[in-house]
Amino acid sequence: MAAERRQLFPLGQVVATPDALAALEEANESALPLLSRHQHGDWGDLCDEDRQLNDEAVKDGSRILSSYVLEATAQKVWIITEADRSSTTILLPQNY
Repeated sequence: MAAERRQLFPLGQVVATPDALAALEEANESALPLLSRHQHGDWGDLCDEDRQLNDEAVKDGSRILSSYVLEATAQKVWIITEADRSSTTILLPQNY
């Protein structure tokens, strides 16, 4: 049996922009698997430097950014957890 992965940080209140919700619906994807990947340290489609910044942010309490590409539409979706861990936002890059 595989070991269960540990959640690295709390998400706080999860919110999403209307554009992100529309993109997820168009791709017929749920946000839940993406949120799980984010919370477990799978940062998605990021460069090595941004991955390293996220790894440090888990330890020092900085903001965390993940980037995922929706398979059906190739639309990029960002998930950002604020430094105080009070909230996590699902958005499209153009909403930033």
